[in-house]
Amino acid sequence: MSGNVSLEIEGGIARVTIDDGKANALSPALIEELSETVDRAADQARAVVLCGRPGRFCAGFDLKVMMAGPDAMRGLVIAGADLFLKLYELPRPLVIACTGHALAGGALLVATGDTRIGALGEFKIGLNEVRNGMSVPILAHELARDRLDPRHLVEAVLQARIYDPTGAVEVGWLDRAVEPAQVVPEAVAEAERLAGLAGSAYATTKRSLRRQTLAYIRDTLASNMVELTGSAG
Repeated sequence: MSGNVSLEIEGGIARVTIDDGKANALSPALIEELSETVDRAADQARAVVLCGRPGRFCAGFDLKVMMAGPDAMRGLVIAGADLFLKLYELPRPLVIACTGHALAGGALLVATGDTRIGALGEFKIGLNEVRNGMSVPILAHELARDRLDPRHLVEAVLQARIYDPTGAVEVGWLDRAVEPAQVVPEAVAEAERLAGLAGSAYATTKRSLRRQTLAYIRDTLASNMVELTGSAG
């Protein structure tokens, strides 16, 4: 493991932090490390907080891999999808501490949280794929459909609208935004609150609430990636 993901557990609350010293881009290695760390956190804690590094929550999928060819792109997105879906149906409460920029796959990482708290500031949050000449996969627009105000879905997905943290709260990428120094403490406090609801009822209800979206993404992932990359691999 590269050591870009850390885990701290205190008072039954797991704090998972992504910090690669750069933009927290989702490479295959980082996805694997984050997935394994989340598994440990869910096994050992009553609730999980997922944080980024100050100013940079997650820059999305690693562009070097995405530009390396259809097979590399497809493999990375499928690995990322597995991570996002794992988080979205995590049986523990999951609180996102969005510490800065969250673009493309980074915005999807934010979307997986049960509660999403962001840092105020000159940060960018949203799906910029169409702006960059890339089609938005079903994985992305279905997570967005679940979490965003329907009135803003077209502008956020099809028109590649990027938001500051205040705008992200208005459209639904975030639940609230606070001063940067308060993001992690507030996320931990929220995790402690949600941990009081935790247990089989929370896990079962969460899974059933999101079952339709989870199933649709899984059912369409392989064919959609072939459609987007133009190759069956």
